Amino acid sequence: MLVTVRRLLTALLQARKQPFQPSRDMRLVQFQAPHLEGPHLGLEAGNDGGVIDLNAFDPTLPKTMLQFLEQGEATLSVARRALTAPLPVLPRSEVTFLAPVTRPDKVVCVGMNYVDHCKEQNVPVPKEPIIFSKFASSIVGPYDAVVLPPESQEVDWEVELAVVIGKKGKHIKATDAMAHVAGFTVAHDVSARDWQMRRNGKQWLLGKTFDTFCPLGPALVTKDSIADPHNLKICCRVNGEVVQSSNTSQMVFKTEELIAWVSQFVTLYPGDVILTGTPPGVGVFRKPPVFLKKGDEVQCEIEELGSIINKVV
Repeated sequence: MLVTVRRLLTALLQARKQPFQPSRDMRLVQFQAPHLEGPHLGLEAGNDGGVIDLNAFDPTLPKTMLQFLEQGEATLSVARRALTAPLPVLPRSEVTFLAPVTRPDKVVCVGMNYVDHCKEQNVPVPKEPIIFSKFASSIVGPYDAVVLPPESQEVDWEVELAVVIGKKGKHIKATDAMAHVAGFTVAHDVSARDWQMRRNGKQWLLGKTFDTFCPLGPALVTKDSIADPHNLKICCRVNGEVVQSSNTSQMVFKTEELIAWVSQFVTLYPGDVILTGTPPGVGVFRKPPVFLKKGDEVQCEIEELGSIINKVV
């Protein structure tokens, strides 16, 4: 009990040392801390900054992003008020970042959605979006480890822009699509190429959905905090070496088109995640092919959104 009290006092003292600086950017996170029970919702104080506890600011707020998004404008307005308040900041070293969204209804993925990635493979640009999925159980946090499964010898990297749905919808028109978007985050679409390209009848699902194959984060950056989601630098580094470098302007189908397309088939719910495809530079198309091995470190970074770093174990 005494140790717990000491931890709480230490965390509060450290938080008071760093007053929150108001910002127009809303960077929503899910996090844990030693002095807190269970996951909490927070605001990242700028890219790579500390975290303010939204649940401490307003104890009536839900503690998961899914519930936060389901309540819509009511909870977003509380977060906006917190943006302008002089609140204490928990140092980054004192918190554990979780994926900004956990347990979504679905994770929708888009294949072959970068013009330069199609050129890399010498294949035509798709005329319609190529859709597959990952299971929600593949989601891990922005700094969690990627576990190499013993069933695969060809695990590859893919940096992707992820869209997070904020409003339920079906048969959504492209012109209305952004009204259904909560924001964007960075995704690492880890892929077991042997299972994707040769095994299981060449269906992609199993090769894409091993546990830990969908790191997300660090924050859900709200759509109004980004000037243009389709003009962002996007890159991936493996052990510090740049292996993917492009721009989201190279996307074949933009966010609005993807939402319109997917919502023809399924209802989109708050918290649903759409991975929008990867640029060129993946390991499988290198000569010779290169795959991830134990001890590697993968950093996926997107301008304005931040970066996630995953150790391979």
